[in-house]
Amino acid sequence: MKRIMVPTDFSDEAEYATRVAAKFAKKFDCEIYLLHMIDLPVGELDKMTPTYSEIPEALFFMKLAAKNFNELLEKDFLKDVTVHHSIKTNSTFQGINENAKALDIDLIIMGSHGATGFKEIFIGSNTEKVVRTSHIPVLVIKSTENEFKADNMIFASDFNLDNKHTYTQAVKFAKKFNSTIHLLLVNTPNNFSTTKESKERIESFIENSDYTNFTINIHNDDTVEKGILNFAQQINADIIGISTHGRQGIAHFFNGSISEDIVNHAVRPVITFKI
Repeated sequence: MKRIMVPTDFSDEAEYATRVAAKFAKKFDCEIYLLHMIDLPVGELDKMTPTYSEIPEALFFMKLAAKNFNELLEKDFLKDVTVHHSIKTNSTFQGINENAKALDIDLIIMGSHGATGFKEIFIGSNTEKVVRTSHIPVLVIKSTENEFKADNMIFASDFNLDNKHTYTQAVKFAKKFNSTIHLLLVNTPNNFSTTKESKERIESFIENSDYTNFTINIHNDDTVEKGILNFAQQINADIIGISTHGRQGIAHFFNGSISEDIVNHAVRPVITFKI
């Protein structure tokens, strides 16, 4: 982990994410890339033939962002940390993904309100799109973290072999924090398998992995979301990791909006891993 991206709108929640990124940077000798996206309405662009930078609204928001960056970079928690910052004009989720790829980012850290959902960080469904479409692990910070911990980390998955690569990403993260990975398969009435079948599926999934600090858990619940949240509370997990399918993103694994509900409703940090 050498490069961390923090998309920011300069809200308190974004600052929480930046604080965690700063702790990572100091612990692992990382560089932080702060990114502010100016997402102008398409209608405004259709009226303009000039470049983004010549649009009055863009100029105003770019100046405001520059002022906010100057104030943020003076914060004590960023001292002795290598920080790059940029202002881009693009659709939010597309811009984040494109810049993360161009900069060879290892981890994206974002802030969230927690149970009330994302309200200030991004508009509309942009956050859902970032989490769902990013091929880079995304860590969502729920609130101010006095000391980020990942001693007990859940890795929730359906443990189908086509998303086995997500476990490699999770192990990479766990090794940084010497985490105990609690492998979790949630059985629901509509998608049930026996304990024996579930355990065999998990063992096949982690076969050939060199990580030995793990537990295997099969949890029965009404829904996948409830199962993950209830199990997290049961073991007092520090962080919830979610395995996602490649082509359809989180929606493929969690049927619709369940993944976003977990990110919104969990009181703990959530990290997503996608092929």
